[in-house]
Amino acid sequence: MFSGIIEALGGVKNISRRGTVALLQIKLDSVFSDVRVGESISVNGACLTVIKNEGGVLSFEVMPQTLKGTNLGAVKINERVNLERSLKAGDRISGHFVLGHVDCVGIIRRKGNRGGTISFEIAVPPEFMKYVLPRGSIAVDGISLTVAEKKSSVFHVYIIPHTLKNTTLLFKGPSDKVNVEFDILAKK
Repeated sequence: MFSGIIEALGGVKNISRRGTVALLQIKLDSVFSDVRVGESISVNGACLTVIKNEGGVLSFEVMPQTLKGTNLGAVKINERVNLERSLKAGDRISGHFVLGHVDCVGIIRRKGNRGGTISFEIAVPPEFMKYVLPRGSIAVDGISLTVAEKKSSVFHVYIIPHTLKNTTLLFKGPSDKVNVEFDILAKK
C-alpha cells in the first residue's frame, strides 16, 4: 500500500522480454540504498516487486496483465517514471491510500495554466467515470491528487508547482497516457 506521495523519479534503463514476462530496469535519481529484494515499489502507480537492487538500478519482472493494463507496456528507454516505496506501519499518510492496482489508463486531453496553477484534463473509459468524485482522491501515475471537476467523460486536476516539478507530470502533455487508480472508498 502506498500514499501517492512520489519519493523519486527514475529513468527506464532497459526493458526486455523473457517469454511473456518483461524485465524492467530503472535507474534511480536518488539511491534507495535500503530497498531489498522482495519489496513493493510503486512505478507510475503500479505495484511491482523488486527482484534486484544493484548499483542504483532496480529490476522488476512485469506480468503480461500489468503490461497490457498500464502505461508500463509502452515505456521507452530513458523515459522518466514516478517511484514510491510502500508504507510502513506507523507512517504518516500525506496523500491517500493507493493500492498500486491500476484501474485503467487515461489520456491527457489538455494541459493548461489556470490562475497560476497547472491543470490537466484527463479522459478515462466511460465505465470508470462513476468512480470519479468531485473533490475526491484519485491517483494519476501514482500521484495522490484531488479531482477538481468532473464532466461526462473527463476529469480535471490541478497541480501545485512542487508536485509538477517533482513528478513525471512535468514531462506529460496532451495525448500522453497515464495510469489511473480510483480511490478505494469511491469503489464501494
